[in-house]
Amino acid sequence: MTGRYLDAEKTGLLQEKIIQAENELAECTLCPRKCGVDRRAGKRGYCGIGGLAEVASYGPHFGEESVLVGDKGSGTIFFCGCNLLCCFCQNYEISHCSEGECTSVNEYELAGIMLELQAKGCHNINLVTPSHVVPQILAALPRAISGGLHIPLVYNCGGYESVETLHLLEGIVDIYMPDVKFWYEESAVQCAEAPDYRQRVQDGLLEMQRQVGDLWVNSEGVAERGLLVRHLLMPGGLEESTAIFKYLAEHISKNCYLNIMDQYRPCGEALVISGLEKTITVEQYQQAITSAKENGLTQLDKREPLLLYEKLIIQE
Repeated sequence: MTGRYLDAEKTGLLQEKIIQAENELAECTLCPRKCGVDRRAGKRGYCGIGGLAEVASYGPHFGEESVLVGDKGSGTIFFCGCNLLCCFCQNYEISHCSEGECTSVNEYELAGIMLELQAKGCHNINLVTPSHVVPQILAALPRAISGGLHIPLVYNCGGYESVETLHLLEGIVDIYMPDVKFWYEESAVQCAEAPDYRQRVQDGLLEMQRQVGDLWVNSEGVAERGLLVRHLLMPGGLEESTAIFKYLAEHISKNCYLNIMDQYRPCGEALVISGLEKTITVEQYQQAITSAKENGLTQLDKREPLLLYEKLIIQE
């Protein structure tokens, strides 16, 4: 497996994108928030991050989608800060972090992390919550490539993307993995103060699909390129979920690989918000699976609990 960024580095395209992305930090417009702060000078915008990327943790991850995990795990890098800041975030302490709570890394250190994950046998580099640190990721790639990095890059985001920033990632990212969380403006405002979330998601999905197409999985069952969509089920949100499935089938692809996630739990501020203090029932999960299939989506991620348990035990 080889990452698309290798060709971009050879042709000089990667360096061009690094310069463009760096310029975006001067008056930051990387995400739909368009804060306009000078992050190159260390100022922090809505995402809470300044000029350097900040990392909470990294390592082989076996709790990701089956097509990312394989035998050796997905090489996840959990970035601090977030451009969406959902009130219920499952990683609330990481996404809503305060200055000094995470480890700042320069491009050399970030490249070293990527190489370490590859050396451990990980099938990919899984960039978790990367939207606000695209320039820092791009800047790290030449150093990582010179050290031998070659495995695919996974862009694991919250779905709230700027198409202009996605253009910077064309020819660089191998697998896009957005989490399409909401469909109704009311939900997006209540949970993330993002009334334009649906439009940004639609635009982003179309651009991601244009760049990489349907998910392609090799003979070993590991994804190498394409779009993988996540949908985190929300309490009482079946109608919203169905609308999302309908859009994916009609406007993206009926072959769209989809992971319907039932692990929502009330974290962060959700415990005190009416309707969000609940969890997902087995019935709601099964109804969502049925709805996705009824809308023509059949490429659903399948989890094997026993196999996952065995992998986790082996790692301990």
